[in-house]
Amino acid sequence: MPKVKIPRKSTFIDMTAMVDMGFLLVTFFMLATKFRPDEPVQVILPSSSLTTPIPDKDLITITVSKDGRIFLGMDNPKNMEDMLDGFIKDFAPDIKLTDEERKKFSLQSSFGVPAKELAEWIKLEPDEMRKKQAGIKWDSIPEKNELFFWMWNARKASPRSQIALKADGETNYPIIKEVIQVLTNKTIQGHRFQMITSQEENRMASSGKQKK
Repeated sequence: MPKVKIPRKSTFIDMTAMVDMGFLLVTFFMLATKFRPDEPVQVILPSSSLTTPIPDKDLITITVSKDGRIFLGMDNPKNMEDMLDGFIKDFAPDIKLTDEERKKFSLQSSFGVPAKELAEWIKLEPDEMRKKQAGIKWDSIPEKNELFFWMWNARKASPRSQIALKADGETNYPIIKEVIQVLTNKTIQGHRFQMITSQEENRMASSGKQKK
C-alpha cells in the first residue's frame, strides 16, 4: 500500500509586531541615553572601594589634570551663562562679550582658561578651543583667585548643584589642597563635595566627602 503524502504548506509568520517593537526599543534608547560630555583633558583617576554614584544632573565638576591645570564645568547651559555673567561682573568687568559669544560659552561642557584669555578663546574654532586651555588661575590672595570667583558664581547660578572634584591620581598635592581650600570657603559653601574615583567595575563613585 503506497504511503500517503501530506502536502507541504508554507508557514507564514507576521513579523510586523516584532519589527514595530524593535523600532520602539531603538527609539527609546536613543532618546533616553545620556552621552558623556567631552572631557577637557585625559585624567587617570585614583582607585576607590566606595560605590556611591555621583548624580547625573545638577552637578558642578572641577577637573584637575596631571600637570595641574584646572577646568570647571556645569551640566546646564543656562547656569553656565549665568556663571559667566556673574564672573565678569565680579572679577573682570573689562571683558566684553557679544550675546553670541556668551551663548557659545554656555554650550561648552567645561572650560579652563585664565580670565585675560577668555575673550580671545571664545572666538576660536571648537578644535582650537579644546587645545588652548592653560587652566583656570588660582592665587593665595583671595582678590586674585579666579577659581574662587568662578566657583562663587557657579554656586549662585545653581545653589542646589552638588560639587564633584575629578583629579588625576598623579596631580601634585599642593594644587589639590588649593582647590579644596576654595571649596571649603564659607562663601561658596562647598564644604560637602564628592571626589570622582575609578572602581574595579569602572563605575563613577563619590569618595572623601569633606566636612567643614
